[in-house]
Amino acid sequence: MSTQRAEAQVADRSVQLAPPLIQMQGIVKVYPPNVLALDDATVSFADGEIHALVGENGAGKSTLMKVLYGLVHHDRGEIRYRGRPVRFRSPGEAIAAGIGMVHQEILLINEYTVWENIVLGAEPVDRLGRIDRKRARGEVQAIIDRFHFALDPDAIVADISVAARQKVEILKLLYRDVSVLILDEPTAVLTPQEIPQLFAELRELRNEGHTILFISHRLEEVLELAERVTVLRKGRVVATLPAAQTTRSELAALMVGREVLFSSRRTPQAPGDVVFAVEGLRYEDEHGRVRLKDVHLQVRAGELVGVAGVEGNGQLELVNAITGLLQPTAGTLRVAGVDLTHAPILERRRYIAYVPQDRGRMGGSLAASVVENAIMTHHRLNPRLTRWKGLLLDRKAAHRFTDALAQRFNVSMPARAAPLRALSGGNQQKVILGRELLLECPFILLDQPTRGLDVGSIEYVHDQMLAMRRAGRGLLMISANLEEIFLLADRIVVLHRGEIVADLPVEQATVEQIGRYMLEGKA
Repeated sequence: MSTQRAEAQVADRSVQLAPPLIQMQGIVKVYPPNVLALDDATVSFADGEIHALVGENGAGKSTLMKVLYGLVHHDRGEIRYRGRPVRFRSPGEAIAAGIGMVHQEILLINEYTVWENIVLGAEPVDRLGRIDRKRARGEVQAIIDRFHFALDPDAIVADISVAARQKVEILKLLYRDVSVLILDEPTAVLTPQEIPQLFAELRELRNEGHTILFISHRLEEVLELAERVTVLRKGRVVATLPAAQTTRSELAALMVGREVLFSSRRTPQAPGDVVFAVEGLRYEDEHGRVRLKDVHLQVRAGELVGVAGVEGNGQLELVNAITGLLQPTAGTLRVAGVDLTHAPILERRRYIAYVPQDRGRMGGSLAASVVENAIMTHHRLNPRLTRWKGLLLDRKAAHRFTDALAQRFNVSMPARAAPLRALSGGNQQKVILGRELLLECPFILLDQPTRGLDVGSIEYVHDQMLAMRRAGRGLLMISANLEEIFLLADRIVVLHRGEIVADLPVEQATVEQIGRYMLEGKA
């Protein structure tokens, strides 16, 4: 479906709400020197609805919500809240008016209990001005019970799951009597098993009269949860649709301006020799707890193996053991027949390309330039990037290398000298992916390679992975997204409590079967 045709059909289904709870009219935001983040964006939100915002990385979704929340100040346009014009100068003013935002980055004090985190900064006090701990805990328990959140108010935050911490962030706002909740990628850090519970709790909040605005890249979840969906592209609102009257394909086409394919493009091919093998891999942490238990795993040339598992079941330890960030207690690791079990990290990098799950902390440096991020590792392994026997960096060669990477992997950037953080999430991932694939290693390790990306960027990353498979590389992909694994993988391996409990060809597996292995192990 062409973009013009899709937008014409959207216009026929536009929904008029009178009067809306929030109106954002003609919002413009320009980041210096000339980055147009929001371009005359206009949207309205109804009282008591669940409303999703979707779009490519850099489309303006988060910026629009930060403008509403008072975290970013817009250059032009008007916001009306409950019929009155508002311009919040800070998040504190927005919260006082009843609008709160939960960001992707969870900001809690790990040493505090759940209830202490929730009341922090708004603690009830007794007549002497001391914190009334009994009353505070009681108020938190009342909110937990009212909204049916499965939380222990006395649990230490460091000991609870990521999903539970996200609920604590939401309860912090509910404790402050917020009626409009803005959630930025609320499911990005959750496993598939945790998402239905969150959705049930958000619907309960909606039924209690709260308005939920949430940003997401996962279109199937948007269609399941939201009542209306607003699509942004290049800073402009291109459509607002009833979720019941649209499809994932239509939303994707509106987001990226072209049709996006959701079917597998993996073609059958015979795998070659073993390029990656771990035998009897075991790891015990400093407390003696077994995190990896007798792991045997092989990847062949031209094969893509997907690793599934509920987060925290040994995936991180497996990745760190392969990359050299931790030393296994027992077992061996070989790539292309070379024993790398005790090899230093730089030596491993001659054989292993690695795309980590956290592009900002592990994949690169957000403060460093695009050039500096593009040449990482290459400047140690590629003699064409250095002079004087590797002692000096050849800056012209580094610039040529970066330009070639940007052209080959379709990276959109303001300038090579721009910091990596100036790029959208999708383009940051392209820089890191391109850098790793250009290492030309026989084995590629990908840890959540599409986490936080939009559908267009995901499609691009998938295409690059399949191209590497066709070129005869061996790929091991850890993913929390079972749909992604079934789209790409030749084999599916399931980790449960640090042990491989299933190793199946994708044609012989079902989502339900893999889900049972993830939750129950070999049983």
